[in-house]
Amino acid sequence: MPDPSGFDAAHPPTTHIVATVNGRKVARTVPIHYRVIDFVREELKLTGNKEGCGAGECGTCSMFVDGTLIKSCLAPVQKIHGRTVETVDDLDADQGMTVIQRAFHKCGASQCGYCIPGMVMAATSTLRKRPRASLDEIKEGLGGNICRCTGYQKILDAVAMARDVLNGTRPETDLEEAATDSFIGSRTRRLDAPAKVTGAIKYAADLWMPNMLHMQVLRSPHPHARIQRLDVGEARAMPGVECVLTCDDVPGVDNFGVFIEDQPIMARGMVRYVGEGIAAVVAETADIAREAVKRIRVTYDLLPGVFDPFEAMKEGAPQLHGFAPGNICKHTRIRKGDVEAGLGEADLVVQETYRTSALEHAYLEPEAGLAYLEPDGCVTVMSPSQNITHHRHMLARILGRPINKVRMIMSTVGGGFGGKEDMLYQGMLALAAIRTRRPVRYVFTREESIAASAKRHPFSIDYTMGLRRGGLIVATRMIMVSDGGAYAMSTPGVMNKSAILGPGPYTIPNVWVDAIGVYTNNTPSGAFRAFGAFQSEFATESHLDLCAERLGMDPAQLRRLNLMQDGATTHTRQPLDRVAATACLDAALAAARWDPGVPHREARGEPARIDLGGPGTRAPCTLGLGTMATDKETT
Repeated sequence: MPDPSGFDAAHPPTTHIVATVNGRKVARTVPIHYRVIDFVREELKLTGNKEGCGAGECGTCSMFVDGTLIKSCLAPVQKIHGRTVETVDDLDADQGMTVIQRAFHKCGASQCGYCIPGMVMAATSTLRKRPRASLDEIKEGLGGNICRCTGYQKILDAVAMARDVLNGTRPETDLEEAATDSFIGSRTRRLDAPAKVTGAIKYAADLWMPNMLHMQVLRSPHPHARIQRLDVGEARAMPGVECVLTCDDVPGVDNFGVFIEDQPIMARGMVRYVGEGIAAVVAETADIAREAVKRIRVTYDLLPGVFDPFEAMKEGAPQLHGFAPGNICKHTRIRKGDVEAGLGEADLVVQETYRTSALEHAYLEPEAGLAYLEPDGCVTVMSPSQNITHHRHMLARILGRPINKVRMIMSTVGGGFGGKEDMLYQGMLALAAIRTRRPVRYVFTREESIAASAKRHPFSIDYTMGLRRGGLIVATRMIMVSDGGAYAMSTPGVMNKSAILGPGPYTIPNVWVDAIGVYTNNTPSGAFRAFGAFQSEFATESHLDLCAERLGMDPAQLRRLNLMQDGATTHTRQPLDRVAATACLDAALAAARWDPGVPHREARGEPARIDLGGPGTRAPCTLGLGTMATDKETT
């Protein structure tokens, strides 16, 4: 069926572009819908500048056109015809790194590095326009660029250092690594930082091979449905399409998972969440693959869905997996002592419910990968997988190959935070490379990343704690219910960790913990920073503050009273020889110049805290007003 808009993906309208890019004249005929980022990355293979969002929001694609900083993912390619483009790839090719890049290296202003080329471009723009920029002007200059892991302080430090070196108010030797006797407490340079600040390092979407194909995936628009009919004939017949893959093309065991093998690499007769992959198209260009995806016909038998874990556990609720009655994915229990007796003996019993939400990892590098066949028949997948050994074993089973015929290479990870531990697309890529015997690349859009990849587990935590009048905890009961989504992914491990660490580093004679992960028709939940510990610890620490208020105690003193000591036994019966928790707490209190007292003391008519904003402590947020005075003093 032709596209009603008249767009022919195999032969798109083209435009001829002549421009000067990084000092060199280039002339190319490219699809008319290309953006500047497409021209630079896909046509010229200059991959220093990245694409993070495709919507001009993150700043990774920032580059200069006739000296003006632009978001190249928003600019049509025609905008550079006859003009001069400058990318991060060649900012100072003759000398390796600019002063700004050297300052980023010196200050450790790169972790995953994905945002750094855009940050360097924005910093360069700022200092070209305002060589003596104030801190606020530097912040404003970087305002259109997002960092998800470094934090902004080191980046600001780097730009300020570069400003001062360029102005001659600091010696250039400050950019050199300082001699030190110890790495601890020292600013130690990362070995991969030069490649990150210059954009030279390759992430998965930067990889390119001759004769390479491109993959796109059809995803479910329904949260719960049975697939009645899947017709890929028209897509498969399109010129430029090499193959269309479905679950029928899986040669091995199409059932995998981190803890529970409950997931096919593409939907097998059933879809369980919006965004689940159904079929993969492999074609000569991404445009052709996208067009072919539109021509796949799917007939669904819509089924009732369940989107609340408490509803999912009720009798009569839709069941997502036959092996999980009540939709229980994982139930972790900890039992120690007699909680009911402990609560009965307590002078104070405090009960509260805490909830945390699902969270998107929002790493700047969307998921991507490249797969190809080695001359000996070994299939290789390069992707930012955070668990490549496990992925390799799962891939071998899915592909029905011996393990020595499957290779995983972990490409540079442009932010993960646990979100790239799960295997979502690597199986499709490997199948595509085997089927076509050509390299195949797949790059998620930001929208696809948000729709299809796992999120942080949302928790509901019913908390009951019994304490003596003096503050000693005698019993804790935590009942935690979490939405695991459509597939288990890391839910069992997250339940275990949230339960084990939930009651905190406190000596409690009577403990009862239930951590229940539940299947629903929501996007799967997976690994996220702290792997479940954050949610349960958030509840515990919030609850201790509440208990301190009810007891009229200093919350720090309440914690010190209950902290485990040398020789303690954990809630899961592991003996601890040495425990530094009290020393840690005291050091933190001293560093913060903690002012002891009951929470919310002003409401009780007591004097306000004196440890906020005092000498040696961090000033409270003033929405920028506080930094203005400092800027005036330094400029």
